[in-house]
Amino acid sequence: MKNIFISLVVMGLLFTSCSDFLEEDVRSNVVAEEYYETSAGYESLINANYSMLSDIYGKEPWTFCAGTDMYSDGRTQQPVGISRYLTLSAGTPEIEPLYENAFSAIQIANMGLYYNEITDYSDDLEQYKGELKYLRANAYFLLVQTYGGVSLVTDYINSPILSFSRNSEDEIYSFIISELEESLDLVSEGAYTGRVNRRAVEHLLAKVLLTRGYEVYGNENDFSQAAAYADAAIAGESLSIPFGELWSPDNEMNSETIFSVQYSQSIISTDPEELGNMQSYFFGSYLGGPEVAGSAPSRSYNLIATDYTIDLYEEGDDRWEGTFMTEIFENYYDFYNVQEKDHDELSVSDYYAPKWKSSVKDSISYVIAHPGAVYHKYGTYGANINVNADAESISARKFDDPDQQFSNKGTSTRDIVLSRLGETYLIASEAYYKSGNLGTALARLNEVRNRANVAALSEIDIDVILDERARELFGEYHRWFDLKRTGTLVERTAKYNSQVNESYFSGNAGNLKILRPIPQSAIDLNQNPEFSQNPAYN
Repeated sequence: MKNIFISLVVMGLLFTSCSDFLEEDVRSNVVAEEYYETSAGYESLINANYSMLSDIYGKEPWTFCAGTDMYSDGRTQQPVGISRYLTLSAGTPEIEPLYENAFSAIQIANMGLYYNEITDYSDDLEQYKGELKYLRANAYFLLVQTYGGVSLVTDYINSPILSFSRNSEDEIYSFIISELEESLDLVSEGAYTGRVNRRAVEHLLAKVLLTRGYEVYGNENDFSQAAAYADAAIAGESLSIPFGELWSPDNEMNSETIFSVQYSQSIISTDPEELGNMQSYFFGSYLGGPEVAGSAPSRSYNLIATDYTIDLYEEGDDRWEGTFMTEIFENYYDFYNVQEKDHDELSVSDYYAPKWKSSVKDSISYVIAHPGAVYHKYGTYGANINVNADAESISARKFDDPDQQFSNKGTSTRDIVLSRLGETYLIASEAYYKSGNLGTALARLNEVRNRANVAALSEIDIDVILDERARELFGEYHRWFDLKRTGTLVERTAKYNSQVNESYFSGNAGNLKILRPIPQSAIDLNQNPEFSQNPAYN
């Protein structure tokens, strides 16, 4: 493909990222280029590609979750620009990391594909090529959804270039789909072991085609193809793992995990606050300072479930208890360290009553049975709680890491699950719905509800699908993309997030702030005068 230019800032990030691996792997008397032509050197380059997933997903999740219907401020305020839109601009700091990290990942993938043609032969080269194409496609998928058309860089560039152009969204989607279709025939069909396999590619292809199908440049068969790929990824497997067990800290590599960012205690031990991830740190209220180290996780208190999110769950839905820590013991981690049959013997510090346990009789009964526990009434523990006390908002437990060191930053070694079977069913449901097959759409969605032990639905529309995705996928990094894809970002965020008004989305010349702006740092370094900012931003 033709050479497209890339900014100096991205090149700088690339060389920084690569140097980390070179310092570990390169023998003192061998230059990098020669090292990557060896089997050991090339394998280190593949590992570098996977490590970029940690840079993309492991830190603050603002671009994935902030400014949506599901999460809003708790006691601590989220970054205002990206969460409330009114002041969102090219200079908003939170829009830079995804742009920079995704392009760094793309260039490292380009390097891997370049050396794939010249490195020592091994039986894994075709597999590696398929993995790299998947990882590059995933980075571009994040970019095109977030910023629109970006620069299509497909060649390995080993020197800074100061001018670059934007390709259209249509061109980026066509490239992503073609990369994933090629990857399908290169990667293994075996079980997931932490590396890209055919099922992971099918899942991502389904989501990419589903997303493009909503766009004016989408193809008429995008939705039906998305449904077919989702069904291929499902491969007849039912949702058989109980929801709570699905998220057990020692069950990350279960059969329903399709693709994830891999972590381990040994890998992060040299610098836990930088090498661990922050997923467990968000999505809950602060539970105490260093004095409770070892007995409770640290929480950020600024991506709190909105009342809309809390209200979605009904009595009997296993996802309520599987998602939230509804009853906090004096030692938080006793939930995991003490056998479940003995939980009734433990002292409770906080209880969050669901809507089906909100009567006066229910509250009196609980307080009598648990003297000393703080009883949080239903309707009082969602987002925007203006209090100074700890534990006033309900916390997610899905991502709890009992081995996590107490820290004001993230040090979790839990894997970040990017694709899993429950979402594949919901992708299939949405794709079938958009292609007009309502019966199969309902069937796929009701499979998810059946696992959660709630009644099947008889009607379906986009709101039903989005509500089900909210119940199933709380805290997973999908929501902003879900709303943007379905054209409901403005309506649903303004309706359910008390921090956001519809007028906040109004941008330059009446354009809505649906896409995020291209970071100002990238624009400043670009010497191409024809490079344009997204229309809503000056």
